[in-house]
Amino acid sequence: MTETPLKVDFITGAVDYRRRHGGGRGQPLPRALGFRPGVTPAVVDATAGLGRDAFLLASLGAKVTLIERNETVHGLLRTAMEIAAQESDIHHEIISRMTLLKGDARDILAELTPETVLIDPMHPPRGKSALVKSEMRQLRAIVGTDPDCADLMKIALAVATKRVVLKWPRRAEPMPGLRAPSHQIVGKSTRYDVFMMLPAPPDQS
Repeated sequence: MTETPLKVDFITGAVDYRRRHGGGRGQPLPRALGFRPGVTPAVVDATAGLGRDAFLLASLGAKVTLIERNETVHGLLRTAMEIAAQESDIHHEIISRMTLLKGDARDILAELTPETVLIDPMHPPRGKSALVKSEMRQLRAIVGTDPDCADLMKIALAVATKRVVLKWPRRAEPMPGLRAPSHQIVGKSTRYDVFMMLPAPPDQS
């Protein structure tokens, strides 16, 4: 059976259902990123992928900068954003809060001086759903396995001014070489390791 070609869709399916019925700011991801009453952080999604998390955050009012280095995936995102922006006034407003950049986040993050950074590296398959078997397998075949994700995390921790959130499989070991997260928010299959920025040491001069 031929697989449906990989596409990014911000209008129908799981993305639309999550926007309308996902639980809003009470979802684990917005909570991990610091959404709370009266506070809507600006977020840099350093590993944009299919853009679902970025679209959710933008639908909650956040300005989101998406960084994607893979040319094919960047093109899929750009096309999906253009289509969604013409779908309805609601979609147009959401897309207007999303800025898509092409390049390696390791090079771009420092230029952005971000407050809050989300990193969702490609990790090994988890679960057995059709989504994992088809869509995520296709995405993995295109982008690879993100062997440099630890380097990206270290750069994000060096330049973010408020927090870095690592989206990681619930039962996976901590990413090696990083300090312990400030706290975690754990979902059914995913956990969010939250790294709050440490205050600068006092000047000893």
